[in-house]
Amino acid sequence: MNQETVGLEAQRVEPVRNFSVLLSPTPRGARLGRLLATERLRAWGLPLSPADQIVAELATNAATHGRVPGRDFRLTLYVVGDTLRIEVTDTVGDRLPRAGRAEPGAEPGRGLLLVNAFADRWGVTPGPAPRKTVWAELRLPKPERDGPCSGAACGLFQAPPGRKNPRQAPPLPPAERSHSPE
Repeated sequence: MNQETVGLEAQRVEPVRNFSVLLSPTPRGARLGRLLATERLRAWGLPLSPADQIVAELATNAATHGRVPGRDFRLTLYVVGDTLRIEVTDTVGDRLPRAGRAEPGAEPGRGLLLVNAFADRWGVTPGPAPRKTVWAELRLPKPERDGPCSGAACGLFQAPPGRKNPRQAPPLPPAERSHSPE
C-alpha cells in the first residue's frame, strides 16, 4: 500500500444524507411527516429527540398556517457533517412565522417557542413565490467509536437512569401461572 492510499483511508468522508417528501397540508400529513422523519433518523442512526419534536411543530404549522387546498408542503431532512437540518416548505410565503408569546392557557402559539428552545439555530427563508421555508438546525453528537453506528453508540435517545424513556412501553406484569407446579 502506498502512502497516497493510506492518506485516503485516513480521511473519512462523511456522506451527505438527505430525505424529502411532499405531504398533504392536513393534520394527517403533519403526523405522517413526523413518523417518516422519525423512521429516517432511526435508519441513519441519529438521535430522535429533539428532532422529532421540531419536525412535529414545523409540519403542524405548515398544515395549519401554510395550508392552501391542493398544494402540498415539503419536509426535507439532511445531514452535512455534524449538523441535521430540518426544512418545511409551504405555499403561503406572504405569512412569515415568528416566535411570540403564547397566551396563558391557550394551546396555539407555542410551536415556534419549542423550536426556538430545541434547535441550535432556526429561521425562515422566503421564496421562490409563493413559498417559504422554515428551517431548524441541530448539532449532532459525535459517535463514541469508529465504525458502523448502532444503538446508543450513535446517540439514540437514552433516558437517564431511573427515568422511563417516553417512547418506551411500560413493563409487562409478571406472568401468572396457569397451572400448579405439582
